[in-house]
Amino acid sequence: MGRTMTDKTTSKFQDYSERTISNVKKVAANILRSIKTRSEAIDRPLRIMHVCGTHEATVARSGMRSLLPKDVKIIAGPGCPVCICPAEHISTAVVLAEKDCIVVTFGDMFKVPDASLTTLSQAKAKGNEIRVVYSVSDAVKIADDNPNRQIVWLGIGFETTAPMTSYVLEKGVPENFYVLSDFRLVPPALHVLASDRDFDLDAFILPGHVSTIIGTKPYEEFPKKYKIPCVVAGFDPLDFLVAMDKTLDQIDNGLSMVQNAYPRVVKKEGNPMALKSMENIFQIVDARWRGVGIIPKSGFELKKKLDDHNARLLLDEPIEVENDLPKGCKCGKVILGQVEPESCPHFLKRCTPETAIGPCMVSDEGTCRIRSKYQDFIELDI
Repeated sequence: MGRTMTDKTTSKFQDYSERTISNVKKVAANILRSIKTRSEAIDRPLRIMHVCGTHEATVARSGMRSLLPKDVKIIAGPGCPVCICPAEHISTAVVLAEKDCIVVTFGDMFKVPDASLTTLSQAKAKGNEIRVVYSVSDAVKIADDNPNRQIVWLGIGFETTAPMTSYVLEKGVPENFYVLSDFRLVPPALHVLASDRDFDLDAFILPGHVSTIIGTKPYEEFPKKYKIPCVVAGFDPLDFLVAMDKTLDQIDNGLSMVQNAYPRVVKKEGNPMALKSMENIFQIVDARWRGVGIIPKSGFELKKKLDDHNARLLLDEPIEVENDLPKGCKCGKVILGQVEPESCPHFLKRCTPETAIGPCMVSDEGTCRIRSKYQDFIELDI
């Protein structure tokens, strides 16, 4: 066994809110030495997956992979909400715009292609009214200002963003306000990954934003059922390094539990008000993840009592897409952490940040987009 989880390195840097610029590099160096010592004690290759696009940006931008022991591999999982948003969501939005609805969305969805490589940006260029806003409240205001038009809000994201939509629906919205709900839940995707016997994982680094809402309780079954360590991480390099250190400490000591390395933000119970609001507005349904397929009980759909605001019911029949990625695109395997972006034949060739054909290259949280941006950046940016 190596050092225990009460060792000075881990405990000293768990909460560094009082840190100064002058000591932050020293802190990072100490944590990296601790990680190296633990890796040597474990003495086997490790595959540690995070499930957060912001975590991937942190890791790539800081050059962290180049600083970790060669036997410690960080794998990017399905942490990009834009990337896993099903192609039919975009196709449905385009059809609704063509039916004279005003479609309202966040900017990161504007250039995501559907299965036919059509984007909301292209639909807007054809004269359809599609607006980019900063919040769902902006979408409600558009509905107030346009009482004779149907306003469709594109609801995407994980448990982090879903409460914003549930809050406004609880408060009350205009009759002409509709939601196309494609919110997704993170824990069901982790079950798919943890239960895949052909894809060995040693631990999960859990997303700080999602965990702020749902807390740590929903993860407790993973160590019990799959014997896999789980650690919640924050978003700057030191946050992530602390989580990595705790993760290797668990592995070194043969332990599997949920640890919170982001206690200044994440609480065990999460955000009770947000959880209650989502429970009041949404029902949990089987849902499609782009490039992955249908994951049971992994999506939020509006409850029946809100059918009058369900944008899907504006169409006679739902739009369904079977082949939701362009031919040859490996976004599905990238999302699941099964391959690196460089293995895709389109990466930085046909598919670039300027000419993206796969969802992982469009979003700032997409693994392909991040890799294309930071592929030569190897300095620790702290």
